[in-house]
Amino acid sequence: MEQRIGSSSQPLEGAGFDPAFIPGLTSPVTAEPEDAKAKDPKAKGAKAEDDEAVVAEDTGSGAEPADAAAESSESEEPEEPAESEETPDGPVFEAADRRARIVADARGVRLRLDEEECEFRWDEIGAIETEAPRFGKRFTVTVHTPDRRWYPIEIEATARARFKEWDEQLDAVLDAYFEEDAD
Repeated sequence: MEQRIGSSSQPLEGAGFDPAFIPGLTSPVTAEPEDAKAKDPKAKGAKAEDDEAVVAEDTGSGAEPADAAAESSESEEPEEPAESEETPDGPVFEAADRRARIVADARGVRLRLDEEECEFRWDEIGAIETEAPRFGKRFTVTVHTPDRRWYPIEIEATARARFKEWDEQLDAVLDAYFEEDAD
């Protein structure tokens, strides 16, 4: 008679185990570095020849790459001052960690998680809710819209003392810019 050692149950999958589970979606494919692609010696030799050709091109036309870099930096410069000119002297709330970021100022509220971003003007916001956990260091800010949608974001604090500071800064911004409808 054969017996198996260990559990016979299968691991749980789906929305019952992971609230962020959406059937049919797969995680993005990570790009492999070029060094990992060339594992055989022939490919490494070909890569070394390509590198030598690139170095020869760079030394032969040294003025062109500098001009191209100057042109690309000139094209980016007009965008940055436009944002700084719009920034008023009012209160600003900003909190960020390695993955997430929230900024609330006169323009509205901007949330960012990894590469995903969303922006809300003050007239698009129904309420903003904050939550500080009893244990742990993840501060949650949830933006609620009038059409009953909500957008939570968690920011990991360096210390629990930051929660009170962030609450005060966000309250100052809400007092200055957020207008509740008196219905």
